[in-house]
Amino acid sequence: MRVKGGPQGHLRHKKIFKMSKGQRGTRHFLFKRANEAMLKSMWYATRDRRVRKRDLRKLWIARINAAARLNGLTYSRLIAAMKKANINLNRKMLADLAVRDPQTFAAVVAQATR
Repeated sequence: MRVKGGPQGHLRHKKIFKMSKGQRGTRHFLFKRANEAMLKSMWYATRDRRVRKRDLRKLWIARINAAARLNGLTYSRLIAAMKKANINLNRKMLADLAVRDPQTFAAVVAQATR
């Protein structure tokens, strides 16, 4: 005699359908397609948590470089000067200073290049 899924199977399907809500076409109402879509979306989510960190770092570096050039330096020379002057500001904070408070950023550049 075979064993059928019963209530557990129904609950398992409901869980998958809930996760695939918002998908287009059959990907949100046919179990097999919904399961495929859910697996792929989970894979993307896992990958993109790491990619987001890369993208933010790229953005911070671009902002720091633009602000450094306004102060007569390049990004790499600024970072090297800051290391030499023992100024420990991470790129996120530096980029925030460059965007929100250019005068303070200029003061940091002056301190580093002294």
